[in-house]
Amino acid sequence: MSLRTPLGRVRGLGAAREGTGHFWAQRLTAVALVPLTFFFVVFVFLMIGADHARAVALMGNPLVAVIMLLFIVAGFYHMKLGMQVVIEDYIHHEGIKTASVLLVLLGSFALGTACVFAVLKLAFGG
Repeated sequence: MSLRTPLGRVRGLGAAREGTGHFWAQRLTAVALVPLTFFFVVFVFLMIGADHARAVALMGNPLVAVIMLLFIVAGFYHMKLGMQVVIEDYIHHEGIKTASVLLVLLGSFALGTACVFAVLKLAFGG
């Protein structure tokens, strides 16, 4: 016996009406973050003891800047997706749930934008 409605079974949608798109987006960003995180850790080790001029020089490399931007975008999007799942699963009051998801969305967007701005500023000689 299934708890899904016949229309829900046909459309392949779950209770949140999103289907498996959210699930796959989270898995895809997780897979993308594996090599990006490795690169980020190597970059941090290269920066140990470096001054501002060295950081600007390294971030001035287009490949480094693009990889850092990919890391930031994938990381904040993955964070937003994961926190949204936790909120939807464990907060049962609809008003608090909606407000929490909105705060996570706005917060991750604001922090991600600030990080992107910082990388671009360094990449273009800041």
